[in-house]
This record gives sequence, structure tokens and C-alpha cells, in this order.
Amino acid sequence: MKVESALFGVIGSFFAMMCLIYGFWSYWDEPVGTVGFALGAALCFMISFFCWWTGRKTDLRPDDNPEGEIDEIEGDYGFFSPYSWWPLYLGGAAALMFIGLAVGWWLVILAVPLVALASVGWVFEYFRGDDAI
Repeated sequence: MKVESALFGVIGSFFAMMCLIYGFWSYWDEPVGTVGFALGAALCFMISFFCWWTGRKTDLRPDDNPEGEIDEIEGDYGFFSPYSWWPLYLGGAAALMFIGLAVGWWLVILAVPLVALASVGWVFEYFRGDDAI
């Protein structure tokens, strides 16, 4: 967690510095960019603080050890459906829905049932048929 804490601290410091530079160059008349940089800095500092606070309370992870080996952090990442078509359907339906946000709301209305159907199909894929759990 030390690396993550330092990384977000550096990014937060960059955003804070850019907030001051942007505010100075815009004569503090354009508040949107200044507020955006300030909020970005605050968010990075909050994440940095959380990583530092959590890292104090937990043991060192294998990837925090400079002499650690790659096989020390291997493990099970979960089960992924090898022959599932549902992610493709969901991606297409979501793409149609997001195109509808740019083109027209009528396309969003047509895409919402497709997104719902693909989501339900993917979630309940292993509850019916030959692959039922």
C-alpha cells in the first residue's frame, strides 16, 4: 500500500499545483477549471490517505516486498465463462444505448430492454440448461 499511497500523493500534488497555475493564468475569473483541479487533488489526497491508513493496519503484501517473486501473489481470480455469448450481446446493447444518448432518446428506449435482457441472461446463464449448477 506504500506505493499506491505515494502514487496518489504525487498525482494529488500535481493537481494542486496545476490548480494554482490555472487559477493564476486565468486571473481566477474562470472557476470551472480551478474547481476541477482542486476536486481532483482532493480526491487523490483522500485515496492516498486511505491507502496509507489501511497500509498501516495490514501486513505487507507480497508485492510490497522489493525482493518478492511474481509467484507469491498468484492466486484464483474467479470463474469466467469460457464460451459465453452474453458479454457480446450486452456490449452491443450498451453501445446501442450510448449511441442513443448522442443521437436520440428513442434509440435509448429501444436499447434499454435489450440491455436488461442481456444482463439477466448473463447473470442467470448457469441456472438453466446443461450448465445448471
